[in-house]
Amino acid sequence: MMKPVLDFGKQLLSLMCDTQQNKADIKELEQELKEVRQELRDLTMVVQRLAYDVQRNHDNEAHEREKMLLRLENTLLRFQQGLPPASQQDTPKEP
Repeated sequence: MMKPVLDFGKQLLSLMCDTQQNKADIKELEQELKEVRQELRDLTMVVQRLAYDVQRNHDNEAHEREKMLLRLENTLLRFQQGLPPASQQDTPKEP
């Protein structure tokens, strides 16, 4: 009669220990998940910033190409019309 009660007590104690361990594991996993989510947010911000920088560089390069083309066209027009070269004050200074 005592053996089944002892076995039941052992099982109950084992289940209680497992439950406590599971709760501790869940807390640890929740903390890890929180950290991973924060890292993901940080990485997302970095990627967004890089995408913005790439777009700005692309836009700036397009504007530079456009300015160079306009300068070339201007030079060709001056040459074709026999106009004197642009004075030093008219030409933009290169950085």
